[in-house]
Amino acid sequence: MTDISFEKLRQEEEALLFRTYGRYPVAVARGQGARLWDYAGREYVDLLAGIAVDALGHCHPEVTESVIRQAGRLVHVSNLFYQKEQLVLARALLDTAPHLGKVFFCNSGAEANEAAIKLARRYQQRVRGRDAQEIITFQGAFHGRTLATLAATGHPRFSDGFAPLPGGFRQIPWGDPAALEAAVSPATAGVLLEIVQGEGGIRPATPAFAAAVQEICRRSGALLLVDEVQSGLGRTGKWWAFQHFGLSPDIVTVAKALAGGLPMGAMLGTDGVAGGFVAGSHATTFGGGALVATAAAKVLEIIARDRLAERAGELGAWAGERFRAVGRARPGTIAEVRGLGLMIGIELAGPGGEVWAALLEKGFILNLTQERVLRLLPPLNIEREDLEAFAVALEEALA
Repeated sequence: MTDISFEKLRQEEEALLFRTYGRYPVAVARGQGARLWDYAGREYVDLLAGIAVDALGHCHPEVTESVIRQAGRLVHVSNLFYQKEQLVLARALLDTAPHLGKVFFCNSGAEANEAAIKLARRYQQRVRGRDAQEIITFQGAFHGRTLATLAATGHPRFSDGFAPLPGGFRQIPWGDPAALEAAVSPATAGVLLEIVQGEGGIRPATPAFAAAVQEICRRSGALLLVDEVQSGLGRTGKWWAFQHFGLSPDIVTVAKALAGGLPMGAMLGTDGVAGGFVAGSHATTFGGGALVATAAAKVLEIIARDRLAERAGELGAWAGERFRAVGRARPGTIAEVRGLGLMIGIELAGPGGEVWAALLEKGFILNLTQERVLRLLPPLNIEREDLEAFAVALEEALA
């Protein structure tokens, strides 16, 4: 039932909020599983999941119940106190990547990447005694919207009007080991890598490139920092995208899917690298509070119990082939289908705005990045029938 019109919401937002978002023409009233409904009662299949946040879909009943219980017990105290909820979650996270030994909790992916940058620099300078501060990143990357992570991202689209950005960052071409070899110097503290570039158009690293990045880091003494903010926690078919390539990063960042829709991020590091931080060298007011930590622990429990990482790998492989079949049925419309697991990019042969709009009209919510890449990041427990329905709608839209 309609209790407020779309136009009324739009007008109120224009009057009340900073205009920092290019909103989609949908006002969301509620969600359940892989479904969203607007205020007019129209139903949508959500293939974006809050940009990889709602990995278990909307309002998962077990996560909801855990939040309700915890909210009646303890929501937040300062990080000056010991909190069991943080330790339960930390153990569950570290069990997914046994070579890592310590966790720092924060509130977002940008904060996790800020922590990783700070840790890499401080470890090199205070533990190893190296005057190394530069962080190397790759063109097409996205690491966040704080000033430091904007500098790490290095794209003028995101940094326009915010000069001067912090120094100490260098961007090099994606997928080019020779460029990395040439860029690394005694001043390099670390190399920050997305295993699958998300905002950059769902571009997975090749095995050879991933291996070369790690080898160059090991040989030079630079730390390997892996940004798994979007790709982590089962989305690619394994707990972590770096596990597809046999990597052992020194630092890993995660956020989006971590707490089932509540704001939370984390930085994981090896025991050795963790020595770069001491009491007082880094902190956050809200990071790892009891409520969000409890929600996150429940999310990890469900992903493990229901084998959702394995399911994402299998379903993603099927979906990729199904979408390629759409391209064969509509020659000249799809340039490439790529990704890992349920992190899927469908690159169209031309600009994708009209196709995206047609799919939204048909009731499918997804993202368009790089002007022509349809980005799909659905819940890990989405039904195959929903992806099949999308494939049919895509073929119709391409016609």
